Amino acid sequence: MRVVIAPDCFTDTLTAAQAAEAMAQGWARTAPHDELVQVPLSDGGPGFIDVLATALADNGAETIAATVQDPLGRPAPAAILLDRAASGVAGAVPTAYIESAHAAGLHLLDAADRDPTRTSTFGVGQLIEIAVAEGAERVVVGLGGSGTNDGGAGMLAALGAGESPLLTAGGGGLGLLSDEDLAPLQDVRRRFSGIDIVAATDVESPLLGLKGASAVFAAQKGATPEQAQALEASLGRFHEVVTRCLDTPTDLLTGRPLRLDRATGAGAGGGLGYGLLALGARQISGVDLVIETVGLRDRIADASLVVTGEGKLDWQSVQGKVVAGVARTALEVATPSIAIAGQVLVGRREAMGIGLSGTYAVAERPEDVDAAMLDPVGSLEARVARVARTWSPRP
Repeated sequence: MRVVIAPDCFTDTLTAAQAAEAMAQGWARTAPHDELVQVPLSDGGPGFIDVLATALADNGAETIAATVQDPLGRPAPAAILLDRAASGVAGAVPTAYIESAHAAGLHLLDAADRDPTRTSTFGVGQLIEIAVAEGAERVVVGLGGSGTNDGGAGMLAALGAGESPLLTAGGGGLGLLSDEDLAPLQDVRRRFSGIDIVAATDVESPLLGLKGASAVFAAQKGATPEQAQALEASLGRFHEVVTRCLDTPTDLLTGRPLRLDRATGAGAGGGLGYGLLALGARQISGVDLVIETVGLRDRIADASLVVTGEGKLDWQSVQGKVVAGVARTALEVATPSIAIAGQVLVGRREAMGIGLSGTYAVAERPEDVDAAMLDPVGSLEARVARVARTWSPRP
């Protein structure tokens, strides 16, 4: 049988390519007769550039090295993927792909430095400036894996939206902003009006509220419950100032001003999605973009099974992440799909709801997690080898 292996990265342990290789090795251990096809994926977070660079190699896409500020203002190596031959409605549109985690990623911070009240997206703005200077007419920003919660304020500051230190000091100080601090924002939006900016988001969350950036994701980035509440208030103030400083577009259906804070994906990247929307960006699903670029649908159309996976399969996984995107694509071509994850924290009903035929955990009990983390490759290979016994018939 033909098996397509299409995982995301296993956060903090394996890249998507490493995970795909480990899964292939484990499967081959039990079912050496199967044809295995590896298709590493990303939802816009870590690995976004690497996955797209492989897929666009035949287009002549080039990787441009850069040095930008990390979330605490320190120098960090980064890269831009520039595809000068990317297709558009009117022909070739030079397109730059940016992985925001290169500049704002949680992996850039030691445990003691993880404090979203003071981490900034300034480096993402620097990457956008570099991309435009290289001739990009479309800039696709992959969002995910961030260690920030500043609503994209730092990114906007890097693009010239204001010089106040409050904009670059993290989300904690945004509650003190005045309209004067963002007075140049409308001019910045006009400057980028000729650039097609795309926010490739990994979640659909709004900026504010119970499902917003601070309430849902701030704790993962090191915030205490009290800090998360303060960040919510600060982003609320930031949104008020942004709204007054922009000529807010009008909803064509209602005739009312658009609420950027409620837009799909505005809460992605700690609100970086919101900052990009304020810049004039349009939002798309990061995983859908990657799936289309790598041609996953065609690759699995004649497969017998699709195997996907990630570090932790939880409620977020069913909302715009790689596992959900793979399951949906497999369902469209009537190919069964399964997920193998470090931990599985969703039930069978939720898994079946997105189209998965089965889910399997490397660490089946909480006490197994530490042992699995000590040898992520070996643990994943062993679990996949056991799963293959169930799904691959012996010749």
